[in-house]
Amino acid sequence: MNRPNDLEKYRGSYSERGLMNKLTAVAKKAGIKAVYAVLLLYYALQSPQTSTKDKSIIYGALGYFILPLDLVPDFIPLAGFGDDLGALLWALSRVLANITEEVREKARLKLRDWFGDYDSRELHEIDRP
Repeated sequence: MNRPNDLEKYRGSYSERGLMNKLTAVAKKAGIKAVYAVLLLYYALQSPQTSTKDKSIIYGALGYFILPLDLVPDFIPLAGFGDDLGALLWALSRVLANITEEVREKARLKLRDWFGDYDSRELHEIDRP
């Protein structure tokens, strides 16, 4: 996996349309945890309280997620989104102060749109500080 410091180079790969297109296409395959991590970062990015530094970290992680070719190609069963999830979790750990309850609620509501009813315990690993 790329070192977290290298994520900045993926910032240019981020676009809101690209992110939503990728999420819509791979939501079920990537799994609820990866999608939740993406949504948390996405909604934190929308917050005016998120610093420019933290937004740069988020842009890098989401840009890496969007790219079709990364360290472990997304089409590889089970492992394909592992490197993406690692980058997303690293970014979440760096910008944790921006993951408010409002951000979490927006992400959970969007998950319900895509996954229907789900067991919220599945998100525990992503939600714990």
